[in-house]
Amino acid sequence: MKTEVIMQQLAAKHPGEAEYLQAVQEVLESIEEVYNQHPEYEKAKIVERMVEPDRIFTFRVTWIDDQGQVQTNLGYRVQFNSAIGPYKGGLRFHKAVNPSMLKFLGFEQTFKNALTTLPMGGAKGGSDFDPVGKSDAEIMRFCQAFMLELWHNIGVDTDVPAGDVGVGGREIGFLNGMYQKLARQYHTGVLTGKGMTWGGSILRPEATGYGALYFTEHLLHQAGKSIVGKTVAISGFGNVAWGAAQKATELGAKVVAISGPDGVCAIPEGITPEMIDYMLVMRASNRNKVQDMADKFPALAQFTPGKKAWSVPCDIALPCAFQNELSEDDAKELKANGCWCCCEVSNMGCQPGAIHYFQHNGVLFAPGKAVNAGGVATSGLEMTQNCEHLSWTAQEVDTRLHQIMESIHEQCVKFGTQADGSIDYVKGANIAGFMKVAQAMLEQGIV
Repeated sequence: MKTEVIMQQLAAKHPGEAEYLQAVQEVLESIEEVYNQHPEYEKAKIVERMVEPDRIFTFRVTWIDDQGQVQTNLGYRVQFNSAIGPYKGGLRFHKAVNPSMLKFLGFEQTFKNALTTLPMGGAKGGSDFDPVGKSDAEIMRFCQAFMLELWHNIGVDTDVPAGDVGVGGREIGFLNGMYQKLARQYHTGVLTGKGMTWGGSILRPEATGYGALYFTEHLLHQAGKSIVGKTVAISGFGNVAWGAAQKATELGAKVVAISGPDGVCAIPEGITPEMIDYMLVMRASNRNKVQDMADKFPALAQFTPGKKAWSVPCDIALPCAFQNELSEDDAKELKANGCWCCCEVSNMGCQPGAIHYFQHNGVLFAPGKAVNAGGVATSGLEMTQNCEHLSWTAQEVDTRLHQIMESIHEQCVKFGTQADGSIDYVKGANIAGFMKVAQAMLEQGIV
């Protein structure tokens, strides 16, 4: 396999799909050497099959807003790879959603799910519906219209969607209610991220952020460091950032910045439990303004418009918002401000230039498919509880999450340790996930 040749062929077939092509190239560059040691993979054209989704559903979503006006959006579900289990991946509601974005996310999800050790394939879906400024009634009507088109293609042993950007517990509730009405059967495992009273798993809302900090702890321990007393900058203020802020604080770190599309809130003395709770209020408001934190806590937080979280000096940077949110210039600013560790919590949160800068300038770096896998891992645990018709305690879920994140770190170390003893976490995560999926595809024949 030659990465350049495959990428040229892929770019010719899918012109303009920048995020998707970026995600594929990163993985192929990491696995090329080990792939070429397996002629059986080459013969079965594993890579050429793996980089294309199994199928893509595209559909129109028509709904009525509060003014009685008819609105139309596009909906998608990308079922990427089911070699190791049913399709599993989130739904994203955001104005920037397009096929390229969802293909990149579904591709990444395939390897991330493989890393969790749980039997889950990769998928992603969503819509260009923008929830910002929408009422609860409008969001409900949109979710119901979206599910009306999607429900035939999902199921507990077929495809299990979850939440993602713009899709939290409220949206999952509306989606699940419509699914149950249409399917006329009750199975709590068709969607994950559900409410606690109807099949949801304890700790699922926090799981992505919690798991990211557990992984970060292992990474720091491997490097002979501790998280206690370290300063942390976090981008975003949604569920993922909220869980990360909560767990970082609990583990003894000090969160000194959170950000949004409007700017950054510096929190010199560290975020407080009351401020962490208020992050959920901000997310539910649909305003998408981090300035609300400074307005609510003016003595503790200082808002600066137009700036990113990376402008605030810190030890550890945690991108928690959106893909490609951290550029090479941001990486240089972080390094200049004393940052020595960056763990991607968002999917492909760092641009390639930023990753290369970190790796060549002494900044510890780990990719999102390893760092943020705790979210989908806990979704997998939610599926297990649903199938067994029981609910585990918070301690049981947290213990399993700890074990999974430790296992992911071990896989990264196993496949990412270099000749000089350093660890390339990008290569380690990509090779570990790839090898599991590739072997499953090989054993199941040319399908």
